[in-house]
Amino acid sequence: MLRSSFVLTFLFLCIDLFSIDAFSFELFRPKSRSHIHIVGSSTVYPFTAVIAETFGRDTEFKTPIVESTGTGGGFKLFCSGVGYNFPDFSNASRPIQKSEIKKCAENGVKDISEIKIGYDGIVLANSTSGIKYKLTKKQVFLALADKVPDSDKLITNPYKKWSDIDSSLPKINIAIYGPPTTSGTRDAFVELVMEDVCDSMPEFISVFPDTKIRKKKCQIIRSDGAFIEAGENDNLIVQKLKNDPDAMGIFGFSFLEENHDFIQPVEINKIMPSFDSIVSGTYSVSRPLFIYFKKEHLGLIRGMREFVHEIVSRNTIGNDGYLLQKGLIPLTDLELKKVRDETAGKLN
Repeated sequence: MLRSSFVLTFLFLCIDLFSIDAFSFELFRPKSRSHIHIVGSSTVYPFTAVIAETFGRDTEFKTPIVESTGTGGGFKLFCSGVGYNFPDFSNASRPIQKSEIKKCAENGVKDISEIKIGYDGIVLANSTSGIKYKLTKKQVFLALADKVPDSDKLITNPYKKWSDIDSSLPKINIAIYGPPTTSGTRDAFVELVMEDVCDSMPEFISVFPDTKIRKKKCQIIRSDGAFIEAGENDNLIVQKLKNDPDAMGIFGFSFLEENHDFIQPVEINKIMPSFDSIVSGTYSVSRPLFIYFKKEHLGLIRGMREFVHEIVSRNTIGNDGYLLQKGLIPLTDLELKKVRDETAGKLN
């Protein structure tokens, strides 16, 4: 009898503790949020941060909180659920992927809206105290690829110096700082440079006849130290270049513009990255930039509709908008009208 009483007492105690834990979880779970929460791309971060500052200054609403988590990291947080615990917007330097849309839907985020805000070039750059480089996409591929062609076969990348690739290039060790695999900048770079060169190479076609497999193999960057992952903070890459005149870095054009006194662009395929060359499309290493938002949060987070209006305002992303001063390459007039019209429809 005493044993039975002890067991019952223990069970009631466990149930009671469980109830307290559940109550505590609900007690500390946010019931509301007075600010907008934005995550995502480090490339889009400076643009969204300026929009947030302007919005907080010029309206009755609190300044949105903007975090730089990388495009992939941003979508992971964005797609985690609906409610006050989860971000309202996600910046992206590439379009959202089908797998990410699926993950969003599994967690209740079923109505995602896309805003294309403009364009950005992806640049290779080095210190102004270093050599002025003129490279081809193929030379960049050969410097960074995990596997390279050699006598009709593929071998592990043997190139240590730029002169190993082409005798006309300097006898300087290959050292390139770049973003991690969670970065949209890296996704775009490997597609626009690595894959663009590699996909038509006979050696890769022979070894990887399946197009999808070949594309993935083309995008693999060497891991022997010539390429150095520098995190999601593009400003950190800029600082590395200031201290190492022999190294190069990969980042968005806007960071080049902000630091032109310290770093210089690398010419690629005889074209220098510039505002005009990116707008015209002659500089081929460029991509659109996006901001995504959850329609489920429009009625949940105060000021969210107004913030969307601020994003697509002509004063923000138009040809004379304030984001151009931060280095954003603007949409064409037709593109801007389409974005504004589509966004207005999503807010209704």
